[in-house]
Amino acid sequence: MQQNNMSQFWQQGDWVSHLVLFFLLVMSVYSWWVIASQGLRLRRIAKNAAAVEQFWHSADFEAASAQFETTTYNPFAALVQTAQEANNHHRKTQFQLHDSLDVSDWLTRCLHNTMDDAASKLGAGLPILASIGSTAPFVGLFGTVWGIYHALLAMGASQTLALNEVAGPVGEALVMTALGLAVAVPAVLGYNTLLRKQKSIGHQLKRFAHDLHAYFLTGQRLSASTLKAAS
Repeated sequence: MQQNNMSQFWQQGDWVSHLVLFFLLVMSVYSWWVIASQGLRLRRIAKNAAAVEQFWHSADFEAASAQFETTTYNPFAALVQTAQEANNHHRKTQFQLHDSLDVSDWLTRCLHNTMDDAASKLGAGLPILASIGSTAPFVGLFGTVWGIYHALLAMGASQTLALNEVAGPVGEALVMTALGLAVAVPAVLGYNTLLRKQKSIGHQLKRFAHDLHAYFLTGQRLSASTLKAAS
């Protein structure tokens, strides 16, 4: 019965309603793909964030760097590599433009660039996900209006008017609105959840970058009171 209803729903539609259904399907598939892929990535990075304390309790810097997973993209490992390379590069090279900067400014700039790259990768797909959440209901509503318009034209051309002739086409047109909401709700919820996780990881990355900056300048990590005063 359900298969017959869906087949009838598809056959009664024209190319415009088919195009609306296609757009809603693409939006839904892309939304779930972003939610799944970014959710797994943020979850994996959050596990690496738990290794930050182990990083500072390691015997040496090489052992500390091994605390982070490097098989996939890890912004914490990227910050460690950036800080180490920036520090070595500043000390070993001479007569270049960056020599006018002291090591603190040089480290700050390098770490800031790495954090910008991390924010871009952690937020990949979120703008389109937000767009889907805000536009999908209107795409479904357009399909509803278009379907009702054609249903009214068919009723006007019909010599007889029966309730079953009206309820079927109008009800199938209203399905478009439900489909639009079915696409939009997961997209909005997924966007809010991923954005919250991204901001949490971003704060952890910022604190870790400050600690790395202090370590390469003073040889020790910033204290909790210093971090609180700086924030």
